Amino acid sequence: MKVTARISAAIAAAALCAVAAPGFAQTLNEKIGRDAPEKMREITNVHAGAGRMRFAPLLGPDALSTNLIFVHRGVIAPKSGIGQHYHNQCEEMFVILDGEAEFTVNGRTSRIAGPAGVPDVTGHAHAIYNPTDHPIEWLNINVGHTKRYDNFDLGDAREGAALDPVPQFMSMRLDRALLRPMSGQAQVMYRRVLEPTVFNTPWSYVDHVLVAPGGTFDAAKHADMSEMLYVVNGEGEVTVAGEKARIGKGDAVPVDLGQARSLRATGSAPLELMVVGVARDLAAKAAFAAATGK
Repeated sequence: MKVTARISAAIAAAALCAVAAPGFAQTLNEKIGRDAPEKMREITNVHAGAGRMRFAPLLGPDALSTNLIFVHRGVIAPKSGIGQHYHNQCEEMFVILDGEAEFTVNGRTSRIAGPAGVPDVTGHAHAIYNPTDHPIEWLNINVGHTKRYDNFDLGDAREGAALDPVPQFMSMRLDRALLRPMSGQAQVMYRRVLEPTVFNTPWSYVDHVLVAPGGTFDAAKHADMSEMLYVVNGEGEVTVAGEKARIGKGDAVPVDLGQARSLRATGSAPLELMVVGVARDLAAKAAFAAATGK
């Protein structure tokens, strides 16, 4: 077996690391994916990419009953990256939390400064490369038509790729300057950075949220929409289905179908979140889009 195939298989298998044993009832605190640098392992030749990176799963396919396959956290070393590869049954978004990276979609490459993300929808190829002399904090979110991960590697590390000054693909920035007050929640600033039309799977949206110190961010439960809350910065307390847990920078919180959730910023700085919505199925996503006018 080729090294690239082994690495691709290892990434897919890592998504299963957080799966609970049958019959084991997890508390909310145990369900939350915690950023733990000491648990990251070093891998090389990722999808035939250059150099090396450190990597660990935050959430696996068991985290939600919807088709969230995984949330991965890692650090891409200088002059390193993830080679160009296709997904035909699932969709990914590479997010850089700091620094700058060269993102590629379908062979077109642009340099983008973080915090930013680039979605790769079904049937398209993507890659990422760190051309700088500094490590880049990286996050990867994967949602499928099913719980099955798929990939097809192109053997292209994208080192020295020609750069387009204007990205020829969709991207998003977690830019606080673009946030606006959220209707009905005075202490919350909000922006929907990616709409339902971006994705082909039940992946429905990506939101950027900022909760003022001492403020709360509440949401009613939705029978057909789940969420993954990623803490970009700050500290807080989350309540999901009546159960409370502490959260901080780097944590990933699963909120399943029919579960009400609320957050409270407990630190001296705002609680900053990226919220990913995944619908029960495509029909539920269409109904959500119709109801929100998107």
